[in-house]
Amino acid sequence: MLKKLYPHLYVSSILEVNPGLLKSLRLKGVIFDLDNTIVRRDSLKASPEVLKLILELRREGFKMGIVSNNSRRRVEAIAAEMNMPAVHRAVKPLVRPFRRALKLLGTSPSETALVGDQIFTDILGGNMAGLYTILVVPMKGKDFWGTRLITRHLEKKVLARLKKKPEVYHGNWD
Repeated sequence: MLKKLYPHLYVSSILEVNPGLLKSLRLKGVIFDLDNTIVRRDSLKASPEVLKLILELRREGFKMGIVSNNSRRRVEAIAAEMNMPAVHRAVKPLVRPFRRALKLLGTSPSETALVGDQIFTDILGGNMAGLYTILVVPMKGKDFWGTRLITRHLEKKVLARLKKKPEVYHGNWD
């Protein structure tokens, strides 16, 4: 079970998830988590750097979508800005929302990455769905209260083990 909590790759920023990396992994699609992965939880707008990355991925032919546990209103507003299909109120880590996203993208699990900032929702769900999982350090800003009080504390224990796996852990951030 512990293996399902480990991402295939752990990077310090979503900006490291670039077309070159994804092409080297032979991936064609990317499913993004929303809050603290592509936008700060306390914002409705992505940073110019993230928007530039999304445009670059699109230009290189990657199919992209969003899977979020957040509300329809928030998810659809941001997804519309980025011109991406989205699954809202996903109830991650359940596999079903990831399968819905794969259908929207028209990609298979083996050719799709999941990029997210939480181990117990994004990475666990992505691994159970058979996706290539990439854990990113969360963006600065507010976390959902449940994430802040419970999940982040549990994640620290998993991250301590993860940092001992050089094939996954790329960087030196705490």
